[in-house]
Amino acid sequence: MSDEAGYLETTRAMYDTVAVSYERMLRDELDGKPLDRAMLAAFAELVKAPGTGPVADLGCGPGRVTAHLRALGVEDVFGIDLSPGMVAVARRTHPGLRFEVGSMTALDLADDSLGGALVWYSTVHTPPEVLPAVFAECARVLAPGGRMLLGFKVGDQVWRREQAYGHTVSFDVYWRDPDRVAGLLTDAGLTVDARMIREPDVTELPSQGRQAVLLAHKPAEA
Repeated sequence: MSDEAGYLETTRAMYDTVAVSYERMLRDELDGKPLDRAMLAAFAELVKAPGTGPVADLGCGPGRVTAHLRALGVEDVFGIDLSPGMVAVARRTHPGLRFEVGSMTALDLADDSLGGALVWYSTVHTPPEVLPAVFAECARVLAPGGRMLLGFKVGDQVWRREQAYGHTVSFDVYWRDPDRVAGLLTDAGLTVDARMIREPDVTELPSQGRQAVLLAHKPAEA
């Protein structure tokens, strides 16, 4: 089994295990994070204009942020997640939205087909050597002018977790340097427009560290 296939299998199995408890524990998480909501609102404003194309929440989990974008006026939004368990919970919790099983390493989407791609903490389990391919795939499916919003943890470490969301599991969480991530987005053919780096807020433990959100777009064709 390749390293890529191994991490995908591990991540899928972990989120299948925790899907129900994850949705219950995090369904209201955005309520206490005004800066995160502000970045999501800016992204929504950019991608909801008529004719911009559909918006995909890549690594959507139980669909809470997908639903948040719909509430912000992004009508043509749908979710994709690696975990069938997460997709089942998302469909049950948000029956008016579309959710599909898929991997960010090989999206079943046409070239230049999306007006927006939300990648909200969904690369935190992606090994560094796989990250360039994920960003290249995001760039492939974005239409010229399409936007990408990426959230991740700031740092230079790998955090091995053995307990999460009330379950015994085993997986890695990667913390990343924002400058390095911005460089990888540029290498993938995207232009970084804005970045937000914040300290842990009152809803987070100090050990959760700083958080980053990058906004980028795919340049229009000449």
